[in-house]
Amino acid sequence: MRWHSHRIGRSAAALAVALVVLAAAPALADPAKYAVLRTLDKVTARVATTTVAVGDGFTMGTLSVTVRACDKRPPEEPPESAAFLEIVENQPDEPPVPRFTGWMFASSPALSALEHPIYDVWVIDCVNEATTEGGTSP
Repeated sequence: MRWHSHRIGRSAAALAVALVVLAAAPALADPAKYAVLRTLDKVTARVATTTVAVGDGFTMGTLSVTVRACDKRPPEEPPESAAFLEIVENQPDEPPVPRFTGWMFASSPALSALEHPIYDVWVIDCVNEATTEGGTSP
């Protein structure tokens, strides 16, 4: 009996700690509906800003970029936007090659970056309304 009561006591303590942590955590902002991305073609030096709906994607040269999620901190927190991107290269007569899968952060583009000899992609912002200000929208 002693072992059973000790096990219940630890479970209750773990639940209490989890509730305290959740109560102390800052409120998360609603996930954004669009990611604002900046792209660079290093060969032509062409820079474009593109607004992409979460779940959608666009093509840039041989790359297919898909936005899976985009989150932005609430205004009372230090500014940060992050998008979960999947980037696949599609060369003719070759199978698609995944080039990047993961979170990119607007405040630290070098932290988690696409490594490609021709193209660069950066997260600029996460927004709830599509905009074409400063660039293009597919």
